[in-house]
Amino acid sequence: MTSAAELQDLSRAHLVNRYEQLLDTPPPKGLSTPLLCRIVAFETQAAEHGGPGVRLRKQLRSIADEGGTINPTVHLKSDARLVRDWNGVTHVVDRIENGFSYRDKTYRSLSAIAKEITGAKWSGPRFFGLKGST
Repeated sequence: MTSAAELQDLSRAHLVNRYEQLLDTPPPKGLSTPLLCRIVAFETQAAEHGGPGVRLRKQLRSIADEGGTINPTVHLKSDARLVRDWNGVTHVVDRIENGFSYRDKTYRSLSAIAKEITGAKWSGPRFFGLKGST
């Protein structure tokens, strides 16, 4: 059974059991049966079709919760300097050991700086010309 429609006829107890098998944890209290059904359908499909596994998602969540970082695809030396002109203003960003320095403030990512400059969500490497537009 892989779709929510196929799971709708199952009892809540069966859905809870399947959830526990797939996620190795009980469902959150107060989780509605329709949402439980959709989660079980998603997890079943992910397991059947090679989607991201529960273990990988837990590892990524752990990295995020601990404030860890995942190595970016663009690597800049600590003394690198990025210059970008935006709306007639030149913005200078320096790569430092623990992130990036922009206007005497340290940022963990170029994307945060791009958002600071533009007010919109951007890919930092793309904004600074480190990645192509495709």
